[in-house]
Amino acid sequence: MTDSEREARIYHMVERFYELGDQDPVLAPVFAAIPDRPGHFRIVADFWSHALYGTGRYQGSPFPVHMRIDFPFEAFERWLVAFEQAVSEVLTPMEAEIALQRARHMTQSFKVGLFPFQTADGTPSRHLQRRS
Repeated sequence: MTDSEREARIYHMVERFYELGDQDPVLAPVFAAIPDRPGHFRIVADFWSHALYGTGRYQGSPFPVHMRIDFPFEAFERWLVAFEQAVSEVLTPMEAEIALQRARHMTQSFKVGLFPFQTADGTPSRHLQRRS
């Protein structure tokens, strides 16, 4: 398999993931707010190219970018379901396994980082709630 075939497959996986997300009632509004989807897809493909193959094409940090996005806590599990489907449909089994391990780790890290507090009823929250 050539590098260009591998990169095309990763880009196709990203497209498939967003296609699935666009069909999800929780993810669709978040995805619809992305202003430059082709540019965003390239960035996400660069991230996964680097994550899977160490290409060095992605040099940023995804966490600070996601801190600026307003999305509900339940979006994490929906994101992971869509991602699992996309990678299983498009990537090789080895690539899919590595991508899923990284995605599951990212999901847990982002949950803790973006929703560090809990409301009185235990619901994850981005904001500290004063208790009466």
